[in-house]
Amino acid sequence: MSYSIFIVEDEIIVALEIKSSILKLGYTCAGMATNYTDALLQIEKTQPDLVLLDITLKQSKNGIAIANELRKTSHIPIIYLTSVTDGKIMQKAIVTDPISYLVKPFRREELQSSIMLAFYKQTPSVKLGTNLCDVGQGFCYDKQDNLLFDASDNPVPLSPKERLLLEMLIQSKGNIVPFSEIEAFLWNGEAMSSSSLRTLIYRLHKKLGCKLVETIPTFGCKIML
Repeated sequence: MSYSIFIVEDEIIVALEIKSSILKLGYTCAGMATNYTDALLQIEKTQPDLVLLDITLKQSKNGIAIANELRKTSHIPIIYLTSVTDGKIMQKAIVTDPISYLVKPFRREELQSSIMLAFYKQTPSVKLGTNLCDVGQGFCYDKQDNLLFDASDNPVPLSPKERLLLEMLIQSKGNIVPFSEIEAFLWNGEAMSSSSLRTLIYRLHKKLGCKLVETIPTFGCKIML
C-alpha cells in the first residue's frame, strides 16, 4: 500500500524538496498548497492519509488555523513543519493534536521517521499481528509492512538496502549469509567494493545502537537471534 501525503508549504523550493523526498521514500504526493483556502479545498478533494503542514504561511491564515478547521470534520494525521519555537504558538498547535513536529531545516531521515510514526500510530494493531518477528536486543520486525521497531515501539527508519539486508538476515534465522549471496541479492549481481557492504552494516549498527548484526571476516554475516 502506498500512503498519500499532502504538503502545505508556501516556500515553493522547500515544498518541492519535501515532495521529492516523500516520493523517494515510496509514498504518493496527494497535492500541494501554499495557503489556507487552497489547502482546505484540496485536502477535502484528495483525502490524503497524512498532511505535512507548515505553521507559518505568508499572506494567509496559518497552519494552525488549517488544522483547527480540519479537526471539525476529521482526525487526519498532521505533522507540523516549523521554524518557530515560540511557546505560545506551540501551545496553540498542541491543541490540534498533531503526530509530531519537524523543525526546519530537517533531514530526510527525520522526515522519514516522523512519517513512519504517523502511520504506525494510525494502525496500532500492526504490533499485535502474527507477522511480528523478534530479532533480539528489544527489536522486532513486522514482515508484512516491512517496519522495524525498537524496544519502545518506535519505528526505526531504514534505507532500502538496509531493509533488504535485514530481511535477508532474518530469513536466514541466525545462520551465516555469505557475502557473495548478499552481493547478488542487494546489488543484483553487480560488482561492489568491500567498503560498500562494510558501510551498509556500519549504518545498520549505528541505527540499532547495538551489534544485532555480526560480521564474520572474509565470509559473511548473520543476525544475532
